[in-house]
Amino acid sequence: MTRRLRISLILLAVVLVVAGIAGRSFMQRKAQATAAAGAASAPMAIDLAPGDVAVATRAEMTATLQVSGGLRAVNSAVLRAKVAAEVKEVLVREGDRVQQGQLVLRLDDTEYRWRLRQADDQAAAARSQLDIAQRGLANNKALVDQGFISKTALDTSVSSAAGADASLQAAKAASELARKSVSDSLVRAPLGGLVSQRLVQPGERVGIDAKLIEIVDLSRIELEAAVAPEEVSAVRVGQPARLQIDGLPDVIGARVARINPSTQAGTRAVTIYLAVDAHPALRQGLFARGQIELARKAALVVPVSAVRFDQAQPYVLVAEAGKAVQRTVSLGTRGDVALGGAVEAAVEITAGVTEGQTVLRASVGSLRGGALLKLPARPAASAPR
Repeated sequence: MTRRLRISLILLAVVLVVAGIAGRSFMQRKAQATAAAGAASAPMAIDLAPGDVAVATRAEMTATLQVSGGLRAVNSAVLRAKVAAEVKEVLVREGDRVQQGQLVLRLDDTEYRWRLRQADDQAAAARSQLDIAQRGLANNKALVDQGFISKTALDTSVSSAAGADASLQAAKAASELARKSVSDSLVRAPLGGLVSQRLVQPGERVGIDAKLIEIVDLSRIELEAAVAPEEVSAVRVGQPARLQIDGLPDVIGARVARINPSTQAGTRAVTIYLAVDAHPALRQGLFARGQIELARKAALVVPVSAVRFDQAQPYVLVAEAGKAVQRTVSLGTRGDVALGGAVEAAVEITAGVTEGQTVLRASVGSLRGGALLKLPARPAASAPR
């Protein structure tokens, strides 16, 4: 074998070895790429936090009715002018506390005092005329008995005396009216409470029935709330309620005091009145919202946020075997559940979910049935938060 042939054979062997090594490397890279693509295409499980799930629980649920409205004092009064006069003096300002019968405002009574004096003088004159008429009547009676005058003259004296008496009574009535006008110039508080509005200033001329001062008694406060006609049938006088009032950190207790027998024009809503427990920070006009406790019942409940309504029928997503399973549910009463010292909003499930099943809250977002789930180590064992 020649030297050239040996070299050619050696080179051919080297080429074959290099080609085999390159082929094996290519196949390995292809297998690795295929495996990576398969892993990337596999669906990933959604990692859930404890707050994303809850357990369907049988508990005592309090059925409630949501209400809202403004606060108003049970007893309040707007003082109005009973006579037309100039405001002479205003003795109170907003926020001042007043007692029943306390003088709060003076009107100028000069004109009415002169009218009272005039009426008293007219009454005195009428009294004198009556005295004269009565003496003349007595004299004429004696003369008739003696036959000196006729019966007709006596009848005239009787009529004159009756007319004088009527004039006296009219003068007395005018005097009393003038005296009342003088008294009405002094404005007194009809009830004890706080001055909420001072509507006039000294020197202003006010007419009859003009608003002067408003007084409110904050010892008794009510909430006026409008309730839909289909819901008012469940409301009863005496039912307890819990209110959250704007500006107050505390929850204030209340109780249904009255139910209006008529509906509001236009809305057909029924106004109910809740007596609010006394609190030093309550003020007329504050806005309040809360719940009336209608009834208590034991029921299977889930969070209100776990029920979804984006389809024809309400449904929940249940965690089963690591997947989200859609279950159509039938709903019952809504209310609150007290669990672990917290009061939570809940809804009764009458069909579709069994006790102990894990449901997904709305915080997980929009999911489809079959989505893979990674549940937390200890799911929340409560109804809604």
